[in-house]
Amino acid sequence: MKPDDPDNPKTWGYAYRWYVTMFSAVLVLNATFASSAPSGIVPQLMRKFTFGTEVATLTIALFVAGYCVGPLFWGPLSEQYGRKPVFVISFLFYTGFQVGCALSQNTASILIFRFLGGTFAAAPLANSGAVMSDVWDADTRGKAMAIFALAPFAGPTLGPTISGFMDVAGVSWRWVFWLLTLFAGTCLVLIVLTLPETHAPTILVKRAQRLRKETGDSRYWAPLERNNMTVSQKIKHILARPFVILFREPMLIVITVYMSFIYGVVYLLFEAYPIVFTRGHHFNAGISGLMFLPIFIGAVFAVIAYLLIFNPRYQRAIAQFAPHPVPPEYRMEISMWAAPIYALSFFWFGWTSYPTVSYWAPLTAGFPMGFSIIWLFLGLFNYTIDAYLFVAASALSSMTVVRSLFGAGFPMFATQMYETLNPRWASTLLGCLALLMTPTPFVLRKYGHKLRKHSKYAPTGNLPHKPPKKTAQEKTVEDVA
Repeated sequence: MKPDDPDNPKTWGYAYRWYVTMFSAVLVLNATFASSAPSGIVPQLMRKFTFGTEVATLTIALFVAGYCVGPLFWGPLSEQYGRKPVFVISFLFYTGFQVGCALSQNTASILIFRFLGGTFAAAPLANSGAVMSDVWDADTRGKAMAIFALAPFAGPTLGPTISGFMDVAGVSWRWVFWLLTLFAGTCLVLIVLTLPETHAPTILVKRAQRLRKETGDSRYWAPLERNNMTVSQKIKHILARPFVILFREPMLIVITVYMSFIYGVVYLLFEAYPIVFTRGHHFNAGISGLMFLPIFIGAVFAVIAYLLIFNPRYQRAIAQFAPHPVPPEYRMEISMWAAPIYALSFFWFGWTSYPTVSYWAPLTAGFPMGFSIIWLFLGLFNYTIDAYLFVAASALSSMTVVRSLFGAGFPMFATQMYETLNPRWASTLLGCLALLMTPTPFVLRKYGHKLRKHSKYAPTGNLPHKPPKKTAQEKTVEDVA
């Protein structure tokens, strides 16, 4: 599709593209908020269904485990049939499964509906990032991604706060799931009425179909229509492609492991924070939920700092590299600052978690943690999109599956780890693991261009990785400008 084509999503109105961006972020917020919402009503669930702490943890873990299954389908399907049909179908079923949770009468039903809900809620996690690459150029995508990056981490931190105060107010646990139903149902209506198709190959298919119908000329066709795979080949392509890309790309493996660890720790905190603040400082569920807010506040400040500091630097890099795109390695600058901060935040949280120390000390450790998480996410996520472009949805799908495995698995051992090691040494262990991964953005910044040259899926491998030298005439023109 040509850059000046009126059907090209990148040529749509600026305000409209920002609406698509913000709504895509809301869809991710919906899914991630639903993942952590039951954490505030765990005592009610344990009384109602008479299960223990481990099974109660499954109400969160199984929802996140659904993220492992969903992206296997949603990412590749969106590249075959378009973004909008995937969003419509997935949110239709997702809304229905929230109703199932609200009406559950036994342990099996609520656990099954939570898993199925997570599977269908994973569609925006796999495809919203691809929507960003559909509607924005690389120079503007950084701003859009900065706002969008809040959603995957704002949802999990807001969930415990809202459900915790609902529990303290005496509201039935069922109303938490009715709230999720209303949120999902509203998003479904807005998807149907306001979300356009942004996948360029799918837009071309619709154009070809329209022209054939209007002219009666069967010679009009789109490239995606010439993809004559059998059903078995399509299934293999849809299920296998994300992992084929993952296992053939060393840099994608490294990025996936690092982001998966970060994501897993976010969900681990839903078990660790109650040990520190509910047991240690004797806060109720609502106040304990508020302890997550510094993570969100840190994330907001990280976005503001990115827009004020790093995005202008990237704009200057665009001018330096013109007419070529800026190498993906330039996205790593922000992550190089964030990686050490992220590791240090665990030592801060852990060694101020004594009940005799003011709760403000471990509480404020969430600020640098949330701040660094967003900067790491922005750098690594944008790097993946810039490096893989046309297969970005599949690359992000495989990344979502793996990091969701971590998100589902970490809460299962979090309570035992924090009780056995105590919060000080458990947090120290996490900090040491984060330190081991700290060199990741530094290595990608220095050697990423070499890895891309040997990549089968990164189309940017042969582009210059340093700014081209300007001729005397070009310099004169720039000075005059």
